[in-house]
Amino acid sequence: MTGENTDADLSALRQGDPDRYLSTLYAAADKRAALAVIYGFNAEIAGIRDRIHEPLPGEIRIQWWRDALAGGAQATAGHPLASALSDVIARHSLPLDAFDRYLEARVFDLYDDPMPSRTDLEGYCGETASALIQLAGLVLAPEAAAGFASAAGHAGCAQGIAGLLRLLPLHRSRGQCYLPADVLAAAGTSREDFLAGSDRAGTARAIAAMVALGREHAAQFEAEARGMPSALRPAFLPATLAPAYLDRVAALGDEAATQPADISALRRHWTLLRRAMRGWG
Repeated sequence: MTGENTDADLSALRQGDPDRYLSTLYAAADKRAALAVIYGFNAEIAGIRDRIHEPLPGEIRIQWWRDALAGGAQATAGHPLASALSDVIARHSLPLDAFDRYLEARVFDLYDDPMPSRTDLEGYCGETASALIQLAGLVLAPEAAAGFASAAGHAGCAQGIAGLLRLLPLHRSRGQCYLPADVLAAAGTSREDFLAGSDRAGTARAIAAMVALGREHAAQFEAEARGMPSALRPAFLPATLAPAYLDRVAALGDEAATQPADISALRRHWTLLRRAMRGWG
């Protein structure tokens, strides 16, 4: 990829996924373009529902990506992002099955089906957010990445749960609910009540349970990230913001279902800088 293409990829990422964009700035200069392509692919797939409002065309689009990546350079020719991703996969020997499982998991986003259980939610986060961390790790430090696969699993769950909680207002406006049915039931409420906004107390309890689950994964991630080499840290930096986002969601309570939970730019930058320099533990 040329320097011009690298700048364009990073600029697009800065607009579409600012947290992951900032994390790339701490990576080795010769690895940033590859990370931008992987993260750009994620933004492209995550945005399908916003661009295609019916599930079937969305599934067709996801299937196109599965077929194109399986077909390699020839199949992705003519599509700049797909071509760049195919090149990154080949140059860094990234596992195609990880992308296939990622795309399969993203089909859930196209529908308004309930999330059955906590286990299903963790599986969804594992195939999406955790997979991106592992793929980024293989680009940055392939020999070290395997030793932190479990940390990537917990980091992705923490990041994914925080991200879904931040998107509660958008998802509710669409009629989507990523809060697992068993968590809602334990909180004494239901998916229907959550979507209707008719049970604020139950919504608050369910959100608090989700925050606790996210914090549990974040704590496990930080425990398992001790001794991580500095070259690998940028892959995990977006997940290190999860505790701050979870704190904000907790402070909002049931209002997190109607207003996005965000943190200040200063806190975001300081958290990333501190972890990039010092690591965990």
